[in-house]
Amino acid sequence: MMKKMSISTSKTSLVLFLCQIISALDVPLDLSQPPTITQQSPKDYIVDPRENIVIQCEAKGKPPPSFSWTRNGTHFDIDKDAQVTMKPNSGTLVINIMNGGKAEAYEGVYQCTARNERGAAISNNIVVRPSRSPLWTKEKLEPNHVREGDSLVLHCRPPVGLPPPIIFWMDNAFQRLPQSERVSQGLNGDLYFSNVQPEDTREDYICYARFNHTQTIQQKQPISVKVFSTKPVTERQPVLLTPTGSTSTKVELRGNVLLLECIAAGLPTPVIRWIKEGGELPANRTFFENFKKTLKIIDVSEADSGNYKCIARNALGSVHHVISVTVKAAPYWITAPRNLVLSPGEDGTLICRANGNPKPSISWLANGVPIAIAPEDPSRKVDGDTIIFSHVQERSSAVYQCNASNEYGYLLANAFVNVLAEPPRILTPANKLYQVIADSPALLDCAYFGSPKPEIEWFKGVKGSILRGNEYVFHDNGTLEIPVAQKNNAGTYTCVARNKLGKIQNEVQLEIKDPTMIIKQPEYKVIQRYGQVSFECIIKHDSTLLPTVTWLKDNDELPDDERFLVGKDNLTIMNVTDKDDGTYTCIVNTTLDSVSASAVLTVVARPNPPFDLELTGQLERSIDLSWLPGDENNSPITSFVIEFEDALHEPGVWRYQTEVPGSQTTAQLKLSPYVNYSFRVIAVNRIGRSQPSEPSEQYLTKSASPDENPANVQGIGSEPDNLVITWEPLKGFQSNGPGLQYKVSWRQKDVDDEWTSVIVANVSKYIVSGTPTFVPYEVKVQALNDLGYAPEPSEVIGHSGEDLPMVAPGNVQVHVINSTLAKVHWDPVPLKSVRGHLQGYKVYYWKVQSLSRRSRRHVEKKILTFRGNKTFGMLPGLEPYSSYKLNVRVVNGKGEGPASPDKVFKTPEGVPSSPSFLKITNPTLDSLTLEWGSPTHPNGVLTSYTLKFQPINNTHELGPLVEIRIPANESSLILKNLNYSTRYKFYFNAQTSVGSGSQITEEAVTIMDEVQPLYPRIRNVTTAAAETYANISWEYEGPDHANFYVEYGVAGSKEDWKKEIVNGSRSFFVLKGLTPGTAYKVRVGAEGLSGFRSSEDVFETGPAMASRQVDIATQGWFIGLMCAVALLILILLIVCFIRRNKGGKYPVKEKEDAHADPEIQPMKEDDGTFGEYSDAEDHKPLKKGSRTPSDRTVKKEDSDDSLVDYGEGVNGQFNEDGSFIGQYSGKKEKEPAEGNESSEAPSPVNAMNSFV
Repeated sequence: MMKKMSISTSKTSLVLFLCQIISALDVPLDLSQPPTITQQSPKDYIVDPRENIVIQCEAKGKPPPSFSWTRNGTHFDIDKDAQVTMKPNSGTLVINIMNGGKAEAYEGVYQCTARNERGAAISNNIVVRPSRSPLWTKEKLEPNHVREGDSLVLHCRPPVGLPPPIIFWMDNAFQRLPQSERVSQGLNGDLYFSNVQPEDTREDYICYARFNHTQTIQQKQPISVKVFSTKPVTERQPVLLTPTGSTSTKVELRGNVLLLECIAAGLPTPVIRWIKEGGELPANRTFFENFKKTLKIIDVSEADSGNYKCIARNALGSVHHVISVTVKAAPYWITAPRNLVLSPGEDGTLICRANGNPKPSISWLANGVPIAIAPEDPSRKVDGDTIIFSHVQERSSAVYQCNASNEYGYLLANAFVNVLAEPPRILTPANKLYQVIADSPALLDCAYFGSPKPEIEWFKGVKGSILRGNEYVFHDNGTLEIPVAQKNNAGTYTCVARNKLGKIQNEVQLEIKDPTMIIKQPEYKVIQRYGQVSFECIIKHDSTLLPTVTWLKDNDELPDDERFLVGKDNLTIMNVTDKDDGTYTCIVNTTLDSVSASAVLTVVARPNPPFDLELTGQLERSIDLSWLPGDENNSPITSFVIEFEDALHEPGVWRYQTEVPGSQTTAQLKLSPYVNYSFRVIAVNRIGRSQPSEPSEQYLTKSASPDENPANVQGIGSEPDNLVITWEPLKGFQSNGPGLQYKVSWRQKDVDDEWTSVIVANVSKYIVSGTPTFVPYEVKVQALNDLGYAPEPSEVIGHSGEDLPMVAPGNVQVHVINSTLAKVHWDPVPLKSVRGHLQGYKVYYWKVQSLSRRSRRHVEKKILTFRGNKTFGMLPGLEPYSSYKLNVRVVNGKGEGPASPDKVFKTPEGVPSSPSFLKITNPTLDSLTLEWGSPTHPNGVLTSYTLKFQPINNTHELGPLVEIRIPANESSLILKNLNYSTRYKFYFNAQTSVGSGSQITEEAVTIMDEVQPLYPRIRNVTTAAAETYANISWEYEGPDHANFYVEYGVAGSKEDWKKEIVNGSRSFFVLKGLTPGTAYKVRVGAEGLSGFRSSEDVFETGPAMASRQVDIATQGWFIGLMCAVALLILILLIVCFIRRNKGGKYPVKEKEDAHADPEIQPMKEDDGTFGEYSDAEDHKPLKKGSRTPSDRTVKKEDSDDSLVDYGEGVNGQFNEDGSFIGQYSGKKEKEPAEGNESSEAPSPVNAMNSFV
């Protein structure tokens, strides 16, 4: 929803133009002219008696006029009244009331006269009256005793004030009394009750009268109303309280507001309706107020006269009243006289035409004197409402007054006749600049004056031709109008004014500007409460105009709230609330135009919770629930969810009962016996669910026997000799009464046995012992309570407990399909031997050895499970040319049966994997040396190798392909007779009797003139694969600072290569996230080397392991053990040292002093112990690299099993799980640890070494 407005400049220009027409006859103030009244007080002038009285009278003229006043028709000599002064250069009177004057003494009719040598102008008759706010008269008010349902009128009867007061009713706490269709205030201020109710009883009905002029409020004494009840209350048909009777009349003046009133009594409260007999109520001017008891028609005219009928109706009947309205009219202007400027010898007229009802009379005055007794003027002739002037002379100048009056009022207008002889003058400033928006009217002023009246002509440019034609409009006041201004209308325009006394011209400038436009308008938005919303307003404007953008909300200023963020092109509202709902308008203003666009923001939210829940129609198994919906928050309610609480069985737990459409506010609910119900309702709309309503009242249903039995009854044995019967217990509200129990019954199926039954408490399980193994049973569970049994339950089939199968599958046969797939068959076991539910068969198989290498490895058994009663299965993923064993076992719910005898089978040969590497060395002018490794997985007996190669020219085109067959026992080859300085691409693979394996590729270049080749080279790509990652390494020859990348993919797949960038210039990379047991292809490339890549290599990740190898040195238990051992050794050393000191003298002290090692602390003199190793501090960890308490040092190589021997060596690497991979470099010789020179991190093993 979006609205757009454009405030054009044409309307503004038109208003200015009309003003120019009105002022076109104004005589410049430097020329002689009669007086003109410019400001005066209103005809009916009510003043505050506490303040000075100011009666305004301002006028202009040349020479400046003098002023005089009349009061009540006689001259008012202000010099004789010290309280009255006249403002300097003005006719305004100031009557000093604040210094002792009395306003009542100056009440009367005042008229001002402004006079100079050319005439006299007079003001209206100004009736001055002081305002009055009298007190209420004392009266004794008796309490009103009213019967419930009767009508009542509380009279206000305010004192008569000037002007009349505003009436309202309040209580003692100054709170307005609530009004409604039943209770309302009439136009006369009385309070009307169509019918009284008990809640109307109160003692503080107070009528207040507010007098605005004196800013005072008068209070009537409180009125008491006491309503007494009688049963039953009698209903009554309507009776009019006001107006009385069936007809009445009303007279209103034209232009005023017509107020008609009808207030009726009755029970039920009557409803008022208005019609106009023989016509329609005027559209756009008719309003209903006071709960339709008042008909209001604004700006009435004679056409609104007629009969207006009000009809009061309730369920018992109706009553009506007809008001005959007559619209009269005080005089109003048709043509008011206007100032007349004439040159000597010219003719002219003054016209005074007015209308009214009754028609007003017209009278003329000259200089304030009735024209009949005014000095005669031969050039003047009065003809009713017109004065005709012929061959005027300068002495004909005067001010004429026209008075139009009837019984409802009068009009008085001044118009002068000014006889002047003046050459033209142009009043518009020279070179005035006009700026107009394109396609809008352009109005170029040429305000002028002259007598006789000058003629006006317009020219385009300084020396252009006179403007004529339909493109222009020439107005009487001299204005040139261009109705639709275009860019080519810009420029200089010249206005020429001439009369018989002279000629004058003036130039103005016209600029045409581009219109301001909103090219991206705000759009209708729906936003959830607490969200964020933004309105756009992107504009385009003339580059010479400075626009200002203003945002409004509901045509008012934006709230003073930091949540409203006004940007250059948008308005953003943060954390939207309900009060932000409304219309947002973007207004763009320049000095010439204004445009706007609006959009509506609708704030939606979850509905408010329903309220006023009511229970009706209570029955044993049903009840009716009704509610009132809460506010839907601008998103219609789609449904209501009804929940219930069982305070008897599950207090505080609410459960789903039903859901009804959003248009429904009642529901009939099904009930269960023996439940203490409470209900609540949740409203749902598109935004979400409301908060739950307040709970309804509680309703307890009567008890009954159960309606249903437990669900999900099962009989499943947990042991070979039992039957466990389980069921889902009934919920509390399903019990239907107290004392819920269950009757559990069972009997063996297909055996002529009687039912065995037992009654148990409210539990969910019963165990039957001593049953045969895995036999079927019929089982049923019936609910009962203190009032009886539930209906007869249905029977279910269960089985007693299972035992392990007794027999292994027989006649196991294996059919080898190819080198990686085999099919196994077996005979099913007898069902009786299964002793349980047959779940399927498991095939255990494992590789015994590879037939090509004759090497055994750790046996890893694999298991395949075949569900159901299948007698065959496929064994995929076998290794070619290998020996396997398998057996088969039957499986039931208890477990697996015995295995069948192991069956041996062998897989045939397959194609080999790619050679493990291909190296090309010793390049010469015409030869290359090739070296390779045998395939990692030969998958059979290798028969030969195939080498294919072809040259590559400088444009990367491939030459003819050469193929060479190489015996299987070879591992190198020298290729001769090659072209010098030529790049070759090699393709190398191995063959078995089955066929060729995947190939490895490499490129190499023969040298030129026995010089090292210039081409970059990546060779000797090697891989070391683990379960989910692989280490890739290579050798590189070529320019420095090459940027390497590794590409890899699944071997044999057509998918695109995956690319990993190598950081820096390293010659190794770790590929992570690989799939265990998968063959991958890999190659290495260098960025910026014309797409140069290494040959491809193929590797296979290791199989998925059941568990990962754990580094023992990082395990908590191992570290704790080492610490304990270290502590014991420390204690033993201290004991030995003490015993040695007791048994003889050793030069320990001298040796310690000689070493002067800061890590060795001297013995404490007080206790004879070492500071570092005292008993009191033996819990402290040893310092890194500390010595034993002797002069001996400990070398790390003294400990053969120290973990530091497997640290980060040059060639050693650790994989992700801590296991060692890569080439073993052997032990590196270590230097003895002297004092603090040791740099190894402390470990439990290092700690032990320090004590050896």
